[in-house]
Amino acid sequence: MYDALVKLVSTVGFPIGVSIYLLVKFEKKIEDLNKSISFLTTVISTVIGKYEK
Repeated sequence: MYDALVKLVSTVGFPIGVSIYLLVKFEKKIEDLNKSISFLTTVISTVIGKYEK
């Protein structure tokens, strides 16, 4: 893993290498946040719909 990171940084530059590493590392957390936001949107719509009637 360390060798691949060093090769990535030397090829594309430090900021881009760090950005790619962080995106790959946090991909699962981003997906979980996206699911939570979608669920929250559904819940809020349901609650608003109940109060409008």
